[in-house]
Amino acid sequence: MRNKTNKNTSPWVRRIAIIGACLIAGALVVAAYLLMGPNTRSFGDKKYFYVPTGSRYEDVLRGLSEQEIISSSSTFNLVARQLGYPSRVKAGRYEIRKGMSNLEIVRILRSGKQSPVKLVINKLRLKNDFIRLVSNNLEADSAAMRAILEDPVYLRQFGLDTTTVMAAVMPNTYEFYWNTPAAKVFDKISDAYETFWNDTRKQKAAALNLTPVQVTVLASIVEEETNRNDEKPVIASVYLNRLKKGMRLGADPTVKFALQNFALRRIYNTHLEYDSPYNTYRYYGLPPGPICTPSARSIDAVLTPAETDYLFFAARPDGSGYHSFAVTFKEHLENARAYQKGLNARGIK
Repeated sequence: MRNKTNKNTSPWVRRIAIIGACLIAGALVVAAYLLMGPNTRSFGDKKYFYVPTGSRYEDVLRGLSEQEIISSSSTFNLVARQLGYPSRVKAGRYEIRKGMSNLEIVRILRSGKQSPVKLVINKLRLKNDFIRLVSNNLEADSAAMRAILEDPVYLRQFGLDTTTVMAAVMPNTYEFYWNTPAAKVFDKISDAYETFWNDTRKQKAAALNLTPVQVTVLASIVEEETNRNDEKPVIASVYLNRLKKGMRLGADPTVKFALQNFALRRIYNTHLEYDSPYNTYRYYGLPPGPICTPSARSIDAVLTPAETDYLFFAARPDGSGYHSFAVTFKEHLENARAYQKGLNARGIK
């Protein structure tokens, strides 16, 4: 009887065992898929996900769905909770690549391994330009950045004030984490400015009886006068010669800055009468602060100017971007008339 019972029940035992094994295998497959299977929506090779400072896990989960980064929020939530991510949310900018799994996404968010932001600074003219650039690319908002640039006590440690602060903002490419605070953004940029002003450059500035900030202010005028790097040392020599002789600088770009009208192509007498310390047709010496953020080439042009006797220059009428230089005012008037005639011929008012 015992042998007969064993023969009758053993197939069922085997079937149950097989079914159980299949269920376990299925569960393992599902678990593996939840962990390792892709859970990104259809986008390009990569997409950036931003986690603002102070975000909670619920904000992250909602953001991943609303920004169409993940396909399934429920599976992401399951994996995230198993890995303890809800209590380890870290602010930042994260690169999510197409086809990433829940496990990969959770790991990168939980680790805080951000994708840095490259902040490219070209020529800027106003504090507002810089504030807008920072707030458009980093988490630091415009109010926080403005507070830094308008805090005389804070700026004093850099040898700057609210008028000269833009001298520290040199055109370059800077790398930041997206959630870098405004103060640390400015610290890094000013550190780069300090590094630029090595002993050699400081000695050259001293030889001109100028401070590094004053050199930057003068370089900002040179920067606005020409895009031709090979001509910058000559233009720098004109302004340095005027300073030595006690002449007004008479720089058209300073008038545009005073008027906050950078589209002017012609400067008329009515413009020259505008009362502003930046109007170098009315006031002697350098303007109070830079009128733009000059490039390293423009600063070095001031530090190593051409040796000339020129006191005047006017743009050439051919539209080449180069200038005609003169020692005497009479010669300068001839150059200026030729330029005005060229503008008239092109219908520029």
